Amino acid sequence: MTVELCPCNSGVPYGECCEPLIRGTRQAPTAESLMRSRYSAYVKVEIDYLYETTHPAHRKGYDHEGTRQWAEKSKWDGLEIVSARGGEGDTLGEVEFVATYHDGDQVYAHHELGKFRKLDGRWFFVDGRMVGQKPLVSSKVGRNEPCPCGSGSKYKKCCGK
Repeated sequence: MTVELCPCNSGVPYGECCEPLIRGTRQAPTAESLMRSRYSAYVKVEIDYLYETTHPAHRKGYDHEGTRQWAEKSKWDGLEIVSARGGEGDTLGEVEFVATYHDGDQVYAHHELGKFRKLDGRWFFVDGRMVGQKPLVSSKVGRNEPCPCGSGSKYKKCCGK
């Protein structure tokens, strides 16, 4: 018998990781664990859990049917946690993550910085914003230095013309 690993990419069986949170038998101890369980809820199309773990002050306008349709039509490929803050003793948290999925033949990477808040000892999703590409870091190349394109010529004789 094969054990189903959790969709959140924790490497832990689903029944020990996100399923108890989604079923309500255990609360998320950290903002990251709530984020992971919400991703798993999208994979498992557990729309009520997504609503219930949205902060009560941010539930107005929640689109149950639109969320269900998006979750059902998407093929979820994986979750990568980029960074996370918000431990058991905290009341505020942030989780930067990338969720990859297919919609038909198109592959998407949903890169978001999620905001989380603890209310009455329970973590809730508050809001998220898309994370754009980080700017490229460039250093100035001297005219007599090797060209960064790899040609072997000096910069002034190659790309620096």
